[in-house]
Amino acid sequence: MNKSKLIMSLVAAGVLYGAPVVSDNLLGGVAKAANTAEQKAAPAKRVSKKVPAMRNRVYTQLARAQQLADGGDKAAGFGVLDDVKARINQLNSYEKAMMWNFYGFMHYGNDDIANAITSFENVIAQEAIPESLYLSTVYSLAQLAMQQQDYGKALGFLQQWQMNNAKELQSAQHILFAQVYYQDKKYADALNHINAAIELVKAKDETPKENWLILQRAAYYELKQPEKVTQVMEELVRLYQKPQYWIQLAGMYGEIGKEKKQLGAMETAWQAGYISKSSDIIMLAQLYLFNQLPYKAAKLLDDSIAKGIVIADEKRIQLMAQAYVMAKEDDKAIPALIKGAEIAENGKFDEQLAQAYLNTEKWQQSIDSAKTALKRGDLDNEGNMHLALGMASFNLGNYDDAIASFANAQNFKDVAKTAKQWTKYVEKERDYQQRLAMN
Repeated sequence: MNKSKLIMSLVAAGVLYGAPVVSDNLLGGVAKAANTAEQKAAPAKRVSKKVPAMRNRVYTQLARAQQLADGGDKAAGFGVLDDVKARINQLNSYEKAMMWNFYGFMHYGNDDIANAITSFENVIAQEAIPESLYLSTVYSLAQLAMQQQDYGKALGFLQQWQMNNAKELQSAQHILFAQVYYQDKKYADALNHINAAIELVKAKDETPKENWLILQRAAYYELKQPEKVTQVMEELVRLYQKPQYWIQLAGMYGEIGKEKKQLGAMETAWQAGYISKSSDIIMLAQLYLFNQLPYKAAKLLDDSIAKGIVIADEKRIQLMAQAYVMAKEDDKAIPALIKGAEIAENGKFDEQLAQAYLNTEKWQQSIDSAKTALKRGDLDNEGNMHLALGMASFNLGNYDDAIASFANAQNFKDVAKTAKQWTKYVEKERDYQQRLAMN
């Protein structure tokens, strides 16, 4: 909005003793939190006094100042006001109030918030002024103090305004209270006003504003009420359908232990094209694995790596290979494991390759990978590699090599029993094959 038009509308509001004069847009959402000082004086009920009339010559000068400011000559406008102020002792209380009112709006038009506040404070310092002007100015002061991040002062003005306002609070007024209370870290008080504002608009079958719900979510979060945060996220998803809300909702479902709903929210976001960040794709893959859907996890990762969305680092390749193995898709796991083995600094991928080759009856590849794994080291289960060597050698008919590998495996407690059983079996098979050869 053009600044001069804003000033004109605000001055008109002041002259006509209208509603609160500073637009709700001044707030621009919730400002950053800051330390506050409480108002020293408690709000008091104002005593009404008879308002004197504004004389025509004073009104003419004030109107001229406004006209000059609207025409772009702000300095001349301030000059006219300064002429009026020079005879301030000749002005009655209402004329003084309106002079300061014009000063306030012109300072505001210059983005000079500090002097605007001082001018408006001079307005309400006059005792014999219309009640509507007093209320609108106090409310404006609360908004301006909010802009300055002086939340204690803003709260003091709001309480002062409410003390003298006989009308029920409207939704926007509730939200201003909520914003100030939130910034003053009085989260329960903030919620009382947020919830009241939302109830008012819902009673009219209207939709709560998005930033109201965001403030409500933040207050519940600060009060450590994750179930309530989740309910607000559900409302944000339903009403505003933004990609980040789906992902945040999924995160909240996870926090309150509703993993099925968490997966549902993430999968819906994926299908709608809302997920594009690598971290979110990894989260979805992990959810698939948690919910016993390993093939979906593996395919998601495989496709995302192929498209360059997910970086093919050791950790991601490991997750993809693990998912393929869990899905009993060893043939598809092998390319991922080979890629992982190429970039790894240890034998862990070779270890898994040996097992995958064994599962797919690729005996020589299993032997080669097992030997490489043992050579590179840092394995999860070294004994398993000796078992894999023994099994693969047995299937190739290399009985002596198999028995030697099983003998090595018996040195590892967790596979020793299995290795002994295999040794006996291979020895019998070797002896049987030898007898057949002799006949």
